[in-house]
Amino acid sequence: MLHGYGTGHYNGLLWSHACRTGFSMLNRAVAGRRVNMDSLGLFVLLIPTFSHWTAASSADEISWSYSGIAGQSEWSEYFPDCGGSSQSPVDVITTQTKYDPSLVPVTPLGYSQHGNQPFSMHNNGHTVIVELPEWMGLGGLPWFFTAVQLHLHWGNGAPGRGGSEHTINGRSSDAELHVVHYNAELYPNMSAAMTQRDGLAVLGILIETGDETNPGFNNILNYMSRIRHANQRAFIPAFDVQSLLPKDLGRYYRYNGSLTTPPCYQSVIWTMFHERVQISKAQLLKMEMMLYSSKIQEADRMLLQDNFRITQPLNHRVIFASFSAESGRELSSGEVTAIVIGVMCGCVGVAVIIRFIVKTIRFFKLLHLETVVVNSSTSSWDVLHNNRPAPMPRTKETEKSQEKKTDLALTITSKAERKEELSPSPQTEP
Repeated sequence: MLHGYGTGHYNGLLWSHACRTGFSMLNRAVAGRRVNMDSLGLFVLLIPTFSHWTAASSADEISWSYSGIAGQSEWSEYFPDCGGSSQSPVDVITTQTKYDPSLVPVTPLGYSQHGNQPFSMHNNGHTVIVELPEWMGLGGLPWFFTAVQLHLHWGNGAPGRGGSEHTINGRSSDAELHVVHYNAELYPNMSAAMTQRDGLAVLGILIETGDETNPGFNNILNYMSRIRHANQRAFIPAFDVQSLLPKDLGRYYRYNGSLTTPPCYQSVIWTMFHERVQISKAQLLKMEMMLYSSKIQEADRMLLQDNFRITQPLNHRVIFASFSAESGRELSSGEVTAIVIGVMCGCVGVAVIIRFIVKTIRFFKLLHLETVVVNSSTSSWDVLHNNRPAPMPRTKETEKSQEKKTDLALTITSKAERKEELSPSPQTEP
């Protein structure tokens, strides 16, 4: 993660001179068969000190790599901390994280206030590094941390291989961004802080490819052609560093770990954001194919690829989450497929239910309409029938009156018939 610290060449010269002087003294003493015990004792006492110097010299001068000679499988032989029990990166198993409600959202300070001074960017043979101004910092942690630099890790473009260092539930991303800070409250500078357990704080951002270009990352990728070879340096326009971060800064994982490159000091408070950021496939391709790990004067050019360390054992460390595990749980492909099928079946079921309800409503509407028509016809007939006069009830007086009227009519008829019989027949003319 961090490189270029130490005084290896100077210590190496001191060790070389001390060794020559010491062995010369020893040879002279043995050749003269008289051993100066004071001189020999001083030499013996100086050996541990010189051994420490040569160890520092070797650590600084070793040209480590991610594979091959002095590759990451051999780092611990040259850098003892790389074999420690609190190494990074790690695989975050979300179901094994512990929710900590005291974890507040991290607060980037001054990330957007980049000013007019350009940023310095260089290729150190292992990654691209952008140095950040000291007024940038990080809040939301027990101490105030000052920004130092940011850098990237990526793969080689092979499908399914990935390029991130941290993984979530065994799933790697295409690349990973690290923003490095040191504890400015407890230590005067980066060199003093990087060896202390609470010395550094690193933001980890997982990167995936999508359809859209991420303008924030173009502030770096568009200028990488100026530092194609190792040890090349260039100035680039200052930009809003916060544009590289995910939108949600409140959902993250927190654990104690180490630098992911030699010397692997176990001094990092890691904050891994749950939300991934996206860049386009063209941007990822530029990241994977633009830089060389070889120097410009070297005949054999070696592409700078696969600059990520494999995940390290957790060793009983606890990874804390700022959110509940269920709300941020990563789903496997099988779970996603099951959810999709369930949603589709649910939609079909809802459609069937809606169709049944609509049909039922239509049926009852038609039934109601027919009932109204029938009732309307019956009501009209009842109205016409009710307009007829109701029959009068037949009483005895009415029957007697009716008999009298009948008798009177018969009497009148009989009288009329008698008059007709008594009157002479009219004479007709011849």
